[in-house]
Amino acid sequence: MAPSILAADFARLGEEIAAVERAGADLIHIDVMDGHFVPNLSMGPAVVEAVSRVTRLPRDVHLMILEPERYVEAFASAGASMISVHVEVVGELPRALAAIRAAGCRAGVAISPPTPVQALDAVAGDVDHVLVMSVNPGFGGQAFLAESESKVTAIRSLLDQAGNAAPIEIDGGIDAGNAERVVRAGAEILIAGASIFKGGDPGGAVRRLRAAALAGVTA
Repeated sequence: MAPSILAADFARLGEEIAAVERAGADLIHIDVMDGHFVPNLSMGPAVVEAVSRVTRLPRDVHLMILEPERYVEAFASAGASMISVHVEVVGELPRALAAIRAAGCRAGVAISPPTPVQALDAVAGDVDHVLVMSVNPGFGGQAFLAESESKVTAIRSLLDQAGNAAPIEIDGGIDAGNAERVVRAGAEILIAGASIFKGGDPGGAVRRLRAAALAGVTA
């Protein structure tokens, strides 16, 4: 379970992170947007550094930016534990993954809804995690795209064929209503923002979402 602080109350960010950590969150997800690759601006290394000071949970940094390789070292130095770059903007994925690992982080690839699964072929045996966007990247609070379930299943098959047990993350519109389905499809890390932070009880939301996800594991 990876709460996305894009939807958190930044005036109370430390409190909200503490609440989801007590409730059993596994990661803290941090969305970085540049206003070019996606039509929005968000957090930079300073926010990652601030989050690192208030939690021991791994920091899962999602770079929705052009030329992400230029910024890997800055985010790693700020406290990132995992860094994902988008297949749509990186010309040499193996080189980018190597740079992320050289900076001391787990290396992931993110894939947007219109992009075919085959775009991951070159790194299927080498990636540490795959982040499937289940909304179009750029803004929180969007509705889940149902076709994302079959995409998760296809990516799980691709990774398995490559002998890679890397987990699949899913990000966008995730809530207690679809958590079971996406876990059954093959997702292992559920990233959720609005459904956790917008209801006034982030800890309770994490527990409800985890319960829904566990139903998919046992189904």
